[in-house]
Amino acid sequence: MKMRSWRHTLCVVVSFSISTVAIADPPFKTDDPQTVNFRHWEFYIASVQQFVKHESAATCPHFEVNYGVVPNVQLHLVAPLGYVHTAEGTHYGYSDTELGVKYRFVVESETTPQIGIFPLVELPTSNEDKQLGSGNVEAYFPAWVQKSWGKFTTYAGGGFWYNPGVGQKNSAFVGWEAQYDFSEVLTLGGEAFYQTADGQDAESGGGVTLGGFINLDENNHILFSFGSSISGATTISGYVGYQLTI
Repeated sequence: MKMRSWRHTLCVVVSFSISTVAIADPPFKTDDPQTVNFRHWEFYIASVQQFVKHESAATCPHFEVNYGVVPNVQLHLVAPLGYVHTAEGTHYGYSDTELGVKYRFVVESETTPQIGIFPLVELPTSNEDKQLGSGNVEAYFPAWVQKSWGKFTTYAGGGFWYNPGVGQKNSAFVGWEAQYDFSEVLTLGGEAFYQTADGQDAESGGGVTLGGFINLDENNHILFSFGSSISGATTISGYVGYQLTI
């Protein structure tokens, strides 16, 4: 991952499930097809925040686990504690659980990119009365492509959100990310993305995110990003997290 992948790897406030706040490929909303190595793990403890006018939502924190179950296949779990603040009040508690499987069916070579899919399911494990989830099973069906040239990496793709329920709409997401390894310690990058409205009272909109990774050592990493909308509702978002790879 995500956040990236955070989704999540999880991108709209208040009128949508808090689970969609999570970033797909930490610390970005855009994901990549790269899977965790066979029999290896990724553990995250992180927070995603999103602010719209006088309303806000966040994961405080969320816990993410990825495991390379077989070569080129990754199992995925996100367990979030969610926070929502609106004019009606503030709510905090366990939100919707995310499960997924990432499958990379084309491995990158000198001439071809790596390609994969990463279907996700959001399970309604939250208390809907606390506005921390949608109360419905939601699903995301994306495909991702990535190519690297030395220290430069770029990936892009998108998918379809199945988002049932009263006042909700199915939606689509597309994104593109590029990053550069300035050293073994620091990687910086940015993305541009667009998502169609996933609710009757919501707006379609796009935005940009800047972020990166600090590698404390081979196994310990700090991830961060800051983003803003450029169309649709005025939105500010952020991500900060710790990743352990083993």
